[in-house]
Amino acid sequence: MATNVIMPQLGESVVEGTISRWLVQVGDTVEQYRPIMEVSTDKVDTEVPAPVAGVVLKLYHPEGATVHAGTVIAAIGQAGEAVADAPARVDLHAVAGEAPAVPAIAAEAPAQVKPGARDLGRISPVVARIAQEHHVDLQQVAGSGRDGRITKQDVLAYVEARERGAVAAPAPAPADDDLPPWERPGSGDLFKPTDDLPLSSSAAAPAPAPAASAAPLRPVAAPAAPATDEQLVPHSRLRKLIAEHMLASRRTSPHVTTVVEADMSAAVAHRMAHKAEFAAKGVALTFTPYFVQAVVAALKAVPQANAVYREDGLLLKRRYHIGMATAIDDGLVVPVIRDADELSLLGLARTVNDLAQRARAGQLKPDEIQGSTFTITNHGVSGSLFAMPIINQPNVGILGVGAIQKRPVVISRGHPVEPSGEDYLAIRPMVYLSFTFDHRVLDGASGDAFVGTVKRMLEGWQ
Repeated sequence: MATNVIMPQLGESVVEGTISRWLVQVGDTVEQYRPIMEVSTDKVDTEVPAPVAGVVLKLYHPEGATVHAGTVIAAIGQAGEAVADAPARVDLHAVAGEAPAVPAIAAEAPAQVKPGARDLGRISPVVARIAQEHHVDLQQVAGSGRDGRITKQDVLAYVEARERGAVAAPAPAPADDDLPPWERPGSGDLFKPTDDLPLSSSAAAPAPAPAASAAPLRPVAAPAAPATDEQLVPHSRLRKLIAEHMLASRRTSPHVTTVVEADMSAAVAHRMAHKAEFAAKGVALTFTPYFVQAVVAALKAVPQANAVYREDGLLLKRRYHIGMATAIDDGLVVPVIRDADELSLLGLARTVNDLAQRARAGQLKPDEIQGSTFTITNHGVSGSLFAMPIINQPNVGILGVGAIQKRPVVISRGHPVEPSGEDYLAIRPMVYLSFTFDHRVLDGASGDAFVGTVKRMLEGWQ
């Protein structure tokens, strides 16, 4: 008897998903737990695995269709077996009053090892996909990750070096090569926090290229010249969602931005003193947790900033869920640090690390990008000093963090404006903080009070 594949409910608040890509066709033989499709829910792509092994008998919905959870989307059985012509709907909570277990979605897979080859450890889906698309033998790629693990940057650096002629370009891999064909995620790099940059730098350092291979080089063909001087690039679904969200935010909230400059000397000294301690626990200490803790303190000082504007009143939020604007290959996502006020600096750093690693591997769950009460965007990673970010609805505000740069500043022990014999110049790590807020909720004084609290927290770090 054929087995129905149903659209799972991928999160508590996620009731539907869009079929972004089928990974199989009717007639294909599939293995149990191997992904058969990619589903887009808001800004996250998730792979749905086959519940059983068999032959794909029917695909009930085309790519691009939005389907409610519980709808039958495919049928798997034995070749020649009869199946229904139209999809059905099942109750996800029909079994013992609970939702049935959805087969675990493969996040990463152990690399298959040939005799005499080195053990590659576990290879993330995004690494496997890039390697397959560019015909990269991962045995030739040096890993810079933990325990020598191969990262996305390692593979991309290898591909770039090969195109420059620094390493040999292999022949196209056969269809049945050792790379698992079912590992096809979609996601990209997490928006690196400013703290990953040298204080004097305005851009991230490029990933190091792997060592050159001793194999003979092959010439790389030059790209063909475009046929015309224009090209129409269709918008991706994610880009359309971002455009709609940005326009809706501008139409919804009257935006006002205020900017302050903060001296990061205390936070920098604290981080330098504790980096080794955190690293011993397997946690990279970046500046992001410092900004999160400072924002939580400001939200408690100005509770109207942790709220949702409604026509019948202001809905104050008693929990502090901080969203981190995150850049991926073709857009933005906002993973959320839940109950950030309950986490220590170590807990925040560990959470940031976890979100970063899973965002790079395309493993964020739909619920993990929803429910923020406030958002931080770190635009300084690209060298930007300050910006006027757009509010992430339905938040009341968003904090923009610029690049941390050493600059000469006037230090005054007397009057802040009038000449003083105690004024002197010093070189300090400075950062511009831009706070964009909903003018329906906050006025200039309360907006300045919020970002002023962030500034004081950072400058007085103990």
